[in-house]
Amino acid sequence: MKKKTIVRLLILLLASYALYLIYAFYIDNNDNIKSIYLVPKDAVYIIESQKPIDNWNTISKSDIWKHLNTNTYFNSLAESLNKLDTIFKQDESTFKRFGDREILISAHIYTPRKYDFFYVIDLQKIAKLNVLKNHLNTIVSDNFKVSRRKYHEHQITEVYDTKTRETLYISFIQNQMIVSYVHTLVEASIDQYLEPDIGRDLNFLEVSKEVGYNDMFRLYFQYEYLDDFIEVFSNDSGYLGKTLSNSLEFSGFSFDLDDNTIIANGITNSNDKATAYLKALKKSGKSTRTISKVAPKQTALYLSFSFSSFNEFYNNFESIQKENPEQFKSYLDGIEKVENFLKIDLKEHFMSWIDDEIALLQLHSTVSQSKKDVAVVLKTNNRKKAKQNLDFILEQIRKRSPVKFKEVNYKGYPINFMSIKGFFKLLIGNLFKEIDKPYFTIIEDYVVFSNHPNTLKSIISSYTNEETLDSFEAYNDFNDAFDSRCSVFSYINAPYLYNSAYNFVDTNTKNQLRTNKDYFICFPQIGIQLTPEKDFFESKIVIDYEDPSIVKTKYNFTDTSTLLKPNKPLRIIEITEENLNKETVFNIPEIFPTDLTAKEFVKKHSNGKTRFSVELKDGLKHGNYKEYYRNGKLKISGKYSKDEQKGTWRVYNFDENLVFKKRF
Repeated sequence: MKKKTIVRLLILLLASYALYLIYAFYIDNNDNIKSIYLVPKDAVYIIESQKPIDNWNTISKSDIWKHLNTNTYFNSLAESLNKLDTIFKQDESTFKRFGDREILISAHIYTPRKYDFFYVIDLQKIAKLNVLKNHLNTIVSDNFKVSRRKYHEHQITEVYDTKTRETLYISFIQNQMIVSYVHTLVEASIDQYLEPDIGRDLNFLEVSKEVGYNDMFRLYFQYEYLDDFIEVFSNDSGYLGKTLSNSLEFSGFSFDLDDNTIIANGITNSNDKATAYLKALKKSGKSTRTISKVAPKQTALYLSFSFSSFNEFYNNFESIQKENPEQFKSYLDGIEKVENFLKIDLKEHFMSWIDDEIALLQLHSTVSQSKKDVAVVLKTNNRKKAKQNLDFILEQIRKRSPVKFKEVNYKGYPINFMSIKGFFKLLIGNLFKEIDKPYFTIIEDYVVFSNHPNTLKSIISSYTNEETLDSFEAYNDFNDAFDSRCSVFSYINAPYLYNSAYNFVDTNTKNQLRTNKDYFICFPQIGIQLTPEKDFFESKIVIDYEDPSIVKTKYNFTDTSTLLKPNKPLRIIEITEENLNKETVFNIPEIFPTDLTAKEFVKKHSNGKTRFSVELKDGLKHGNYKEYYRNGKLKISGKYSKDEQKGTWRVYNFDENLVFKKRF
């Protein structure tokens, strides 16, 4: 009788457990929470996947990841995932089910200039069995020690790696397992469990609704913390980084990995603190970008803003500024000051001829590496009208400015000087504040402005040599991936950007760039496009990957020069009768003065002594020219008149004795 009772009791218990499993797995879903609710509020970006293991296997086999995984920075994410693999014994019945579970990976700045990752894994109904929570110490490998502590009534399991001395922190909240190597991130997740931030943010919800659940991954950027994230890798995020942090809320993208190209589509929304410039762009339509016709092939960054018309954009820009009376008054006072001083009407004489696109260019100059080459290009709706009005402004400047500058002609294109301090910053905001008292030229239907005349010469040379973006096959193929009409378009050529950056950083940064060069140039072309739609911007990112060894065959890089060894004597070649080439000795290379109003241009040897000096007039060589050996002795002397050699030119030996002379 007792045996029958025990059997009946066991059957009853098994039936009860089976009913519990049926209830837990198929009926009771009320206590599940979304993964996003547990992501700490300061996430810079979030990667979301429904099938992380399958998708990760696909990515890990790609050429892109195989290359990036050899780099310390990119490897940090992979290392974290790999550590999770080594901690657990990969129990067949439990952990392989993660392949069908949603996983979120987010990046956070947890202390100044340091970041790490936070993981949320949706265990779904498996969580109800409490297998992981109660028996974690039995399913980790022997190289780890497991301990537990309480935090706000939630248990945190600490898995200590005896080899690396790192600790993985794990906690369980309903159906979710949260994991990080930074305990404060796990604690921050627990703190916001009942009152989630990102998951209830209306801006995030708007973005996530549009992105949906298509493709392998979803990627979300939160711009509030972008500025801090950039400063992890750079001393200053720059004006553009700060503007994005202050103006935008979230971007969301869904994407697949297609061979060696990543294409991500999504949306971006802005906030009430967005700059008047960005708000005006959203309300001013779109147009076809064409400044690539004059942008050099060597362009490192092409940042294009387009609209139905500049007149519509500027009306919107002014209307939005009126929302801040104090700021608008300051803007009007600045406009009035310029107009009263020069006796001009800025809307009539400047804005009236601007068409539907303006762009900021940064390039790797073909004629000078002494300055950062940045230019602003304005498309005109009437080239003749633009020239007439610019000529009028120049005449007004000449009448009222002590700076006297005559037009300089370079390869048939006149270069003029507009001495109005802060002109572009006043008209169209801080993004263009670097263009101050600019030189300008007109090419086709485009007016090109730059602080440095050499930048204009580089653009003119590229145009006359038919070496523009429009004639660059790689750019045209890449550009086909985007809509021709948009509001904002950013094109980055990584090899040229690398060259541009390398020329203007200190020795320590140069070494860092050279060390990570292959991970910088392996994405030779990157593009971002924003198109206004309803209350947000439709967004698209395209990234091309190419093996760095192939990239190096297509581009010339400026980091190949080697430094002279310390204490190695410099070899100075003296001109003598025996080695003198009378046909070429007076062939003086073209010079590129950075100030066309200067009276003299001087260039130095690396030892600090003068290499040559020449007198200037209106940017042209006009007057005495003297060239020196590295030891300071006079080498060549002569005179220029309006950029042409005139009179008697002489060449000297080390004792400054005459070796040869020639009359021009």
